[in-house]
Amino acid sequence: MVWLVGAGMFVGLSAMVLGIVTLRTGWVLPMARLHVTRPPLHGLGALLAGAPPLLQGLHHFGFLPGPSWEVRHFGGNALLLAGILLFALAQPLPPRSDPARWVGDPTGA
Repeated sequence: MVWLVGAGMFVGLSAMVLGIVTLRTGWVLPMARLHVTRPPLHGLGALLAGAPPLLQGLHHFGFLPGPSWEVRHFGGNALLLAGILLFALAQPLPPRSDPARWVGDPTGA
């Protein structure tokens, strides 16, 4: 079970390092480069999404004082949700529909 917590900590730390690199330099991983139009939001999202597994692992190994499970659970979920929301905001909006490109007559006549 310890290896699972350690792997989660590694993933969280990796996400946080990539978030810091993105915030400092604007560099984004090549696989996400086509989708990200706002690197600062993407970097902040990586920081927020990487924090819960790292903090949970630090608590598991006894490096952090133990707040109640509610604080850990709901706080971690809030950080993760905020990170995912920032990931979504960092991507471009879908194109608006153009009525001139509709197939057929939109009025039904």
